[in-house]
Amino acid sequence: MKRILQLLTLFSISIFLAEQIQAIPSFARKYRLSCTTCHAPSAPMLKPYGDDFAANGFRLEDQQSPRYYTETGDTKLSLLREVPVAMRLEGFVNYNLAGNEKADFASPYLMKLMSGGELSDNLSYYFYFFFSERGEVAGVEDAFLMYNNLFNIDFDIYLGQFQVSDPLFKRELRLSLEDYRVYTSQIGTSGINMTYDKGLMMTLGLASGTGITVEIVNGDGIGEANNRVFDNDKYKNVVARISQDLGDILNIGTFVYAGKEVLINEAASNITNKLALWGADISFTPSDKLKLNAQYLNRNDSEVFYSMNSSDKIADVNTDGCMVELIFSPRGDQSDWYLLGLYNWVESDFDPADYQSATFHAGYLLRRNVRLAAEYTLDFTQSDNLVNKYSIGFISAF
Repeated sequence: MKRILQLLTLFSISIFLAEQIQAIPSFARKYRLSCTTCHAPSAPMLKPYGDDFAANGFRLEDQQSPRYYTETGDTKLSLLREVPVAMRLEGFVNYNLAGNEKADFASPYLMKLMSGGELSDNLSYYFYFFFSERGEVAGVEDAFLMYNNLFNIDFDIYLGQFQVSDPLFKRELRLSLEDYRVYTSQIGTSGINMTYDKGLMMTLGLASGTGITVEIVNGDGIGEANNRVFDNDKYKNVVARISQDLGDILNIGTFVYAGKEVLINEAASNITNKLALWGADISFTPSDKLKLNAQYLNRNDSEVFYSMNSSDKIADVNTDGCMVELIFSPRGDQSDWYLLGLYNWVESDFDPADYQSATFHAGYLLRRNVRLAAEYTLDFTQSDNLVNKYSIGFISAF
């Protein structure tokens, strides 16, 4: 009961602050710009200008930062005049989502508080807190400090929580309810995947259009600390990616992930899993109306437990996966509607990770920050038991 009262108090305070500072949506209101400046065909998906804005520490290069700070007479203090706050609320009506032929009112599906902005000319922050994610209080997911343009070059450093896949395709910015399964697959009892982790990320952009990213992460997600320690073992894992722009319409990239993790089952048996993961990605945008994203991933685990309550191990576990996403918006960032197709495929020696689906999604903008969406997913993981999933709902930010 005490936890519930604390959460209700925090929620009430955040709503009060949001109303008082009038910073909703925070970045659009701060710069007095339309959401279409950064998002297309709809939020939360970013277009190149939005990517540049985020990579620049959530600031516009042609506007002076000091106007957003309170004058205190202390030149080393950057105190924001207004704390930027935004809310995101989503709700759906789903049918057969779990293959049980049941209709489900899933609203709110998620509700979160977001804040981010510049703390100084080079230092920025971003975080969001889930008040409710599929009925549970998920807590903080993305949360980091960012130092922009270290050494006066396009070299940025992030410290905190982020998704390992962020330099590839950002799951949080996808338009579909269906996930990018190639990033979320669970292989046995391994705690390593391409979603959230704690660590350090460094990015370097070159004038040639080449991008280089290096991540050093714990390798076991963002669970609770044990005796104030988050990492469950002595190992740190390394991720590296290099990408290249080919004109304004094509970006290709490749990445590797190498690391180790100590795995313990309920029988208190220990093994050390060695992970080697690599992949390639491509993003093709022939016009502002059409965008194609594709990702391939290969993963090899040296050994994992089949489950937490089993001492059975499986060795040399190979996993292949890909996703292909196609987005069509008839009038570019001025479109009121768009269409999306998504294909997911994962095949693994760990059979429970196998997955294959095709998703068709349509969205319509009631307002720039209120979107209606309808989605159909055909799950044909088991060829003799096809599962049809239907969803209709709304996505809003304010």
